[in-house]
Amino acid sequence: MRSGQASPGGTFGAVKRNWGLYLLLLPAVVLSLLFAYKPMYGILIAFKDYSPAMGIAESPWAGFKYFEKFFNSYQFSATIKNTLIISLYSLVTFPIPVILALMVNQMRPNRFRRFFQTVSYMPHFISTVVMVGLMVILLSPSTGLVGNLYSLFGKEAPDLMGSSALFSSVYVWSDVWQHVGWDSIIFIAALSAVDPSLYEAATVDGASRWHKVRFIDIPMLMPTAVTLLILRVGGLLGVGFEKVYLMQNDLNATSSEILSTYVYKIGLLSSQYSFSSAVNLFNTVINFILLIIVNQISKKISENSLW
Repeated sequence: MRSGQASPGGTFGAVKRNWGLYLLLLPAVVLSLLFAYKPMYGILIAFKDYSPAMGIAESPWAGFKYFEKFFNSYQFSATIKNTLIISLYSLVTFPIPVILALMVNQMRPNRFRRFFQTVSYMPHFISTVVMVGLMVILLSPSTGLVGNLYSLFGKEAPDLMGSSALFSSVYVWSDVWQHVGWDSIIFIAALSAVDPSLYEAATVDGASRWHKVRFIDIPMLMPTAVTLLILRVGGLLGVGFEKVYLMQNDLNATSSEILSTYVYKIGLLSSQYSFSSAVNLFNTVINFILLIIVNQISKKISENSLW
């Protein structure tokens, strides 16, 4: 058979020969079509004067009316600013799971290592509602842990949950405490794949523990770290809704109103479906563009990319 010539049976023949594998793939394809692609039809709501009684198809077209309404509203700059502050702040903490993984990899007593990993993983399994409840109790300026510590020195404790200036810090660092152990798992797994002979050779050459981390561990982690960083930047404006919404109150509203909470309030609470769909679509498009840009930059600089 000449090079480049199609094999007998073509694509249909390949499917027929590997029908078992395609059968295993079928449930995932069906679920993706039903829950990822079919709902995309709802994007049309952003371009229509949607009425639940008329449905998506029968509702009149509105063009870019609701996008312009959002761009001209006073909430546009405020929600974008608050979302970016929290997202970029969270991005700064990205190296912490990497550092934790490097520390765990250097722990030699297996019993202590397992105990340390278990303790660092456990907060991840606390639900967001319970987590915010704990934060409210512990950070209370009157009855909480912070309030009691300040009272020991005869000082008045600040209201951390009600401070606009400290909202992003409380959100980000509580998130780090809750998820840093879980986020480090993938880096620990990458380090476990390092060939032990590399460490042995480095020891023979007189390398210290720091040299092994610098010249063996860190280069092994870079592809994984770059991939996760690209995905994190790709969701820069996609700050989680649930935790921010639960932490919101009248005192910190100026710095806690982000795109996702704004979409929820104008969509479900105010029934402005077309407007909320337009805001959410704008958010999604910006994240998609950022993902492509960062992926291309990473491909040129480090030769690591998603595609």
